[in-house]
Amino acid sequence: MENQTLSKEEIERRVRKIVSNYLQVAPEQVKLSSHLVDDLGADSLDLTELAVAFEDEFQVEIPDSEFAKMMTISGVVEAVKVRVG
Repeated sequence: MENQTLSKEEIERRVRKIVSNYLQVAPEQVKLSSHLVDDLGADSLDLTELAVAFEDEFQVEIPDSEFAKMMTISGVVEAVKVRVG
């Protein structure tokens, strides 16, 4: 997917879809306030796979050190938004 200006809502929609698919949870369980580990049950391998999936989906690079700080859906959305404009 080409890098383009995306709305926060579009980024949120895509992030929620990726998380729902990778963690096999119902889309309605993936809320902005959801914590990837505590609320959605992600383990360390899941987090690595999610980081790669977000980078692939949005054509951005998210350093491991920063991804470790983005443990909620809203944190991921904000980090992606900063990178895609």
